[in-house]
Amino acid sequence: MQIEDVFGDFPTLETERVILRKLTMDDAEDMYEYASDSEVAKYTTWEAHNSIEDSVGFLNFLIQKYNNKQLAPWGIMLKSNQKVIGTCGYMNWIPQINRAELAYALSREFWGKGIMTEAANEILEFGFDKMKLNRIEAFCLSENAGSKALMRKIGMKHEGTLLEYIYLKGAYRDVDIRALLRRDYVKL
Repeated sequence: MQIEDVFGDFPTLETERVILRKLTMDDAEDMYEYASDSEVAKYTTWEAHNSIEDSVGFLNFLIQKYNNKQLAPWGIMLKSNQKVIGTCGYMNWIPQINRAELAYALSREFWGKGIMTEAANEILEFGFDKMKLNRIEAFCLSENAGSKALMRKIGMKHEGTLLEYIYLKGAYRDVDIRALLRRDYVKL
């Protein structure tokens, strides 16, 4: 299986409260609203967006990935108001060994409300069903309690802590790795 076989025509997914879809330039203001929040960016590999141009630049990068039939995240759009409040998707997919990494970011306004759990569960199902993944893994900075809680809620098991695994925002940081195997996946 090749990446373009699954993402050539980028799929739209839907849950009770959100639509997971391709991002467009029309999402720049929504993205800037959450990506400019230093609390949202605190545990990410990217810096908080300092201007709308930062968000436009990132969207250009993602749109190029969509157009080239490459792996890119879904935008998380609330059904209630059509607002994009984050992203969730796969990175580092290795189809030959059926493994990929889950990554996500969400507007602080929606933390603790089950939105990311809902989106991530839909994306897990897609990964096991359509991408034929055997292993879905996720990494987070060890001090990121919210991300660790999400990973537990979606069934990921803690496999270890990678000491000083990444140099990020001026310091070496410990990273937790969690994973969910196909054999342990329970559709919620």
